[in-house]
Amino acid sequence: MNDLVNMAILAGIALAGIFVIGMILARLYRRSSKEMAFVRTGLGGQKVIMDGGALVLPVFHETMQVNMNTLKLEVARAAKDSLFTRDRMRVDVVAGFFVRVIPSIEGIANAAQTLGQRTMAPDSLRELVEDKFVDSLRAAAVSMTMQELLDKRQDFIQAVQHAVAEDLLKNGLELESVSLTRVDQTPMQYFDPNNAFDAEGLTKLTEATQLRTKQRNEIEQTTAVAIAQKNFEATQQRLAIDREQTFATLSQQQEIATREAQQKAEVATIQAQREREAEQAKIEAERQVREAQVEKERAVKQRQIEAEREIQVSQIDQQKRTTLADQEKSIAIAERSKAQSEAERDANEARALAARAEEQVKTAREVAVAEREKQIALVAAEQEAQQQAIGIKVAAEAEKDAAENHAEAVRIKAAADRVRFEVDASGIQLRNEALNTLGAEQIALQVKQALIVALPRIIEASVKPMEKIDGIKIVQVDGLNRGATGSGANGVGPVAGGGNLAEQAVAAALTYRAQQPILDAVLGEIGLKGGSLNGLAEGLKSEFSPSPETTTNSASSPNVVIDTDRLPTPKNESAR
Repeated sequence: MNDLVNMAILAGIALAGIFVIGMILARLYRRSSKEMAFVRTGLGGQKVIMDGGALVLPVFHETMQVNMNTLKLEVARAAKDSLFTRDRMRVDVVAGFFVRVIPSIEGIANAAQTLGQRTMAPDSLRELVEDKFVDSLRAAAVSMTMQELLDKRQDFIQAVQHAVAEDLLKNGLELESVSLTRVDQTPMQYFDPNNAFDAEGLTKLTEATQLRTKQRNEIEQTTAVAIAQKNFEATQQRLAIDREQTFATLSQQQEIATREAQQKAEVATIQAQREREAEQAKIEAERQVREAQVEKERAVKQRQIEAEREIQVSQIDQQKRTTLADQEKSIAIAERSKAQSEAERDANEARALAARAEEQVKTAREVAVAEREKQIALVAAEQEAQQQAIGIKVAAEAEKDAAENHAEAVRIKAAADRVRFEVDASGIQLRNEALNTLGAEQIALQVKQALIVALPRIIEASVKPMEKIDGIKIVQVDGLNRGATGSGANGVGPVAGGGNLAEQAVAAALTYRAQQPILDAVLGEIGLKGGSLNGLAEGLKSEFSPSPETTTNSASSPNVVIDTDRLPTPKNESAR
């Protein structure tokens, strides 16, 4: 039992020792990778680890890592540091060198020995090998002109590679490729005229640039002239094409318009023919209708004229009979005024002749109007006959017949009026002859009777202003004698007229009549006095009573004073 325990303890110790040794070995063992190799130096000598691994003892060994990736090392030469070419020109160059450590034991060992940790820092590596790159660029550039450098970039790259490859092998590096990323002429400001190389290059550069400027100018001018010439030729061709196209379009439009006009003319001719035929048919139908209507109207008018003529003849006969009866009635009276009637007969005959002449003039005017209307209708018919000859002609004929019928009616009416006027003139002549047989007393009597008939209207018009009198106020009464003489307004002046109180008031109001002088003169013609009621009555008494009685009223009447302040002022007071 004890043996088993001892054995287990020994086995655990052994396992623990193995585990510890394994951990130590794992801790000390270092592996390489595709990107990274290392070189171990110290115990056991130099050992390059490229694929695999090795134990690295802390005290006994030293390691150095080597980067196996491809590195880009860019070199730029410009301005004052630009490169010279074979033709002494300066060029600015930017080149990229792609390098890597040679994947061999010797290459890794050389790189670790010559470069150390610079393989892990590209900038440090570029500083180390930049001079080699610049030298190879200068050697390759000076073997070519600037134009060749531009035209033969690949040859320049190969020359650089050949120049730098051997130098890189000494450091355990190999050049994969060279990339020329920029090649350009250095600006002229960086050429030093005091430098022989720069002076020669500057001369060539100036010559080349001026020559190129001249050539460019010649090319530009030649090109401009060629362009202008070409533009001119193109413009001429374009204008010629446009002109031909315009001519073709106009010719086509003219031909189309001609064809359209011909077709329209043919259609219009056919339509006009159809319309003319239809219009002729329509006119013929209208003419027939109008002829029938005119004939009908003519018959109606003829009947109307005959009826009017018969009526007028009957009226004239009746008037003649009435006039003759009146004349026979007036013959007895007319015998006494034969002489005067003969004189008025001559005047009436003259008036009758004048009336007949006036009627003849009126008849002639009516006939002239009818004739003028007929002429106007004929002229209008002739003007419109160019378009509607047949229809207008029928209308003109109808209007002509109507005018003739109208003229015939006017003539018949004029004849009837002339007969009526002759009868009226004969009646007036007989009546005047009868009146001329009257004596002066009868004539004066008729004049006074006419004035008496008109007297109410005259008096009514004369006292019209009295309607505006609001009232009459009696201011003073001196006595009641009817024949007494009172005072005027406010006791000043006599009151016009005598009589009782009403007569005096009316007499005072009559003084305010309108147009008093004219009315008094008219009343005086028939023997009346318009100043008072007594004056009007006495005039009538004197005319109609052969022995007027004078009545004297001895009774006293009160004196009446009229307040004239409220009476309207007579318009003719100043005339009075």
